[in-house]
Amino acid sequence: MIQTTPTLLNNKLILGIDPGTTIMGYALIEVTGSKVKVLTYDTLNLKRITNHAVKLKRIYDSTIELINQYLPDEMAIEAQFYSNNVQSMLKLGRAQGVAIAAALSRDIPYVEYAPKRIKQSITGNGSASKEQVALMLGQILKLTDMPKLFDATDALAVAMCHHYQKGVNTQAGTKSWKSFITDNPNRIK
Repeated sequence: MIQTTPTLLNNKLILGIDPGTTIMGYALIEVTGSKVKVLTYDTLNLKRITNHAVKLKRIYDSTIELINQYLPDEMAIEAQFYSNNVQSMLKLGRAQGVAIAAALSRDIPYVEYAPKRIKQSITGNGSASKEQVALMLGQILKLTDMPKLFDATDALAVAMCHHYQKGVNTQAGTKSWKSFITDNPNRIK
């Protein structure tokens, strides 16, 4: 019988994605028990690419590269938010879709989180600014150098939001509260 150390059993790598067709943020965190280590967080700059289809391919390829390099266990991605600009929503939805397709092509489960839920999980305020989210992440994770673009810290916030949801069913509509209570009696106060 092969034995593993307890820390390896609790070890999880989470890829966080802040989708975008101009700038895509990404972050990878390693969670061991309750400890979080930031492996990387940065942005993919797509500003110079004028063809939308080429941008989508670059997002897909870059997401695959991250997956191949870090081998994450799960991916968390920011869900689309409502906008009056239908074209922007369509483009953002496509960017989100190709990042999800990249994860699915490698059998990596993903979860979508609404922007307000992400901000709430990091700052306690669903209407927090990007600056507030970045500052709070800096304090929580003891980050010494902050990136120039908030897309990177937004992706880190997505990954942290997913970490904070551990043990909670994040797939909307797949289980009822009754099932949750039955499965988690120790979480009821």
